[in-house]
Amino acid sequence: MGNRLSKIITRTGDEGTTGLGDGSRVPKDSARIEAIGTVDELNSAVGMLRAVPGLPQTVSLLLLRVQHDLFDLGGELAVPGYSVLTEAHVLALEDAVESLNAELPPLKEFILPGGSEAAARCHMARTIARRAERRCWTLAHAQSTRGVALIYLNRLSDALFVLARSLARHEGGTEVLWDRSRLD
Repeated sequence: MGNRLSKIITRTGDEGTTGLGDGSRVPKDSARIEAIGTVDELNSAVGMLRAVPGLPQTVSLLLLRVQHDLFDLGGELAVPGYSVLTEAHVLALEDAVESLNAELPPLKEFILPGGSEAAARCHMARTIARRAERRCWTLAHAQSTRGVALIYLNRLSDALFVLARSLARHEGGTEVLWDRSRLD
């Protein structure tokens, strides 16, 4: 088990650096900290989605598992060379996407974020997942980063898109379709 925070105010970051899990210090605006921070933001967005009353229990449990995975991913990023996520995590997301998508009608138009509160929150989490993936790719170009983490974030954004479609229907809303005629 890693270190527990017993003292919150440490003053060690007052000079613009922060500590990693391996004891090293890096600038607070480094690619690694940007990636960690965006994964943390994504985890918070998923938590906001989980807080919507009336979510199906299967969805809530899926999102809770995702939150744990994201916390583990943050740990991977905070300790260079440490790994937790495996291909099994990616496959679990792929299975969730297939299961959710099987109940949805085929897409015929682009979908705009919205449709219901849960669907809109899910779309917000999806866009943050895409940003987290970009931040992790920036880090991967500069330093060693595991491919599984990058693939996981890519699959997660797919899962959140399909889940948003499913939640719009669950809450009695409708998907907001892009109106092609507005281009004329």
